[in-house]
Amino acid sequence: MAPHGEDESSNMDKSEIHRPISTVVFVIAMQAEALPLVNKFGLSETTDSPLGKGLPWVLYHGVHKDLGIYVVCPGRDAALGIDSVGTVPASLITFASIQALKPDIIINAGTCGGFKVKGANIGDVFLASDVVFHDRRIPIPMFDLYGVGLRQAFSTPNLHKELNLKIGRLSTGDSLDMSTQDETLIIANDATLKDMEGAAVAYVADLLKVPVVFLKAVTDLVDGDKPTAEEFLQNLAVVTSALEETATKVINFINGKNLSDL
Repeated sequence: MAPHGEDESSNMDKSEIHRPISTVVFVIAMQAEALPLVNKFGLSETTDSPLGKGLPWVLYHGVHKDLGIYVVCPGRDAALGIDSVGTVPASLITFASIQALKPDIIINAGTCGGFKVKGANIGDVFLASDVVFHDRRIPIPMFDLYGVGLRQAFSTPNLHKELNLKIGRLSTGDSLDMSTQDETLIIANDATLKDMEGAAVAYVADLLKVPVVFLKAVTDLVDGDKPTAEEFLQNLAVVTSALEETATKVINFINGKNLSDL
């Protein structure tokens, strides 16, 4: 994945893109989003985590066919006991996971808001084509582009064809709700989806030159009639089940393939 529309695969060594995929790391923000996948593949929580000592980060690991699968979550906030969502925890666990686990590919999986005007429906699972930020407003030439932070997801045309998933641009910010300024930028960026982690994961993956794809399942319609928080909580369980089903299909497709096969 590379900035400004450049294909990530063009920046990769040929030996890397044609080497069989052996290690997949899922970066997932919430335990509720992760557990269906953890249970599906019978992953075990790692007690002696290679990600670091004394941290709340949660790491699950197991083997499925020819793949080593890891799921990493930021864990609970020590003071409040709730999931550590947002861009900062996502950046940290992505960096630590790449350093410690050396994945061939990262999958940022999770829930998101969707825009019905762009064709999103509750329960849809999307492959993000590219990612941007919508809350980093820096109105100075070139810094404005840095703030948007456009980066392409790793190109997976065969995966897309096989699973027939919807595709759209993902926009990331650190708030669940949407201010007027955020909405203006989201519309200007032509985004279909809205989350709180994706572009941060993309930034780190780009720094460390690891391919990343984004699986995002729609829990709420940002331009719908219901309050976002209410609709998110109402649909979370059902939508995380749909996310797990799609993630399972992705893993089964990846197994035995090279990056160039995706």
